[in-house]
Amino acid sequence: MLNIIFNRGTRDIENRNYVFSPDTYFKYNYEEEWFEDELVKEMVLDVDSSSVISAHAIDSPVFGAIAPERLSGGVKALIIMYKEPSLIVNASSCGNNCAKWILEIGKIQDITIRLGYEMEFEEPFEICIKNSGKVVHSYVDFLKEFQEVEIFEG
Repeated sequence: MLNIIFNRGTRDIENRNYVFSPDTYFKYNYEEEWFEDELVKEMVLDVDSSSVISAHAIDSPVFGAIAPERLSGGVKALIIMYKEPSLIVNASSCGNNCAKWILEIGKIQDITIRLGYEMEFEEPFEICIKNSGKVVHSYVDFLKEFQEVEIFEG
């Protein structure tokens, strides 16, 4: 299941498993075999319009051949969520184009992300808002929870 902690950045999440900067974490911790995974390849293609050639080369239509470290912050965050599900990943570096993948990863395994904005998730979904403990199934309920947290934590 997808678990979300709403946080506006005014307070850090006190957890040693929290990845504040997916870019930095990815740079020093990704493993070559991650790029052999078909789901990773699909995410890279969909989010960055790039093809995984190998663990060392990504074919970008904008930049040509790039190293995995040069992928977008959003796709790096997705890969960390998928490959390191025990970590709480700061998903605020993800755009709305990552929302469907976050939901997909949450269907495969339990993950927890930190989110500081109203990401546009498409229904149907099942998301647990960790701040309140409520499970929401509609975008309207998701937004209500976001607003409640903003009132009390903003």
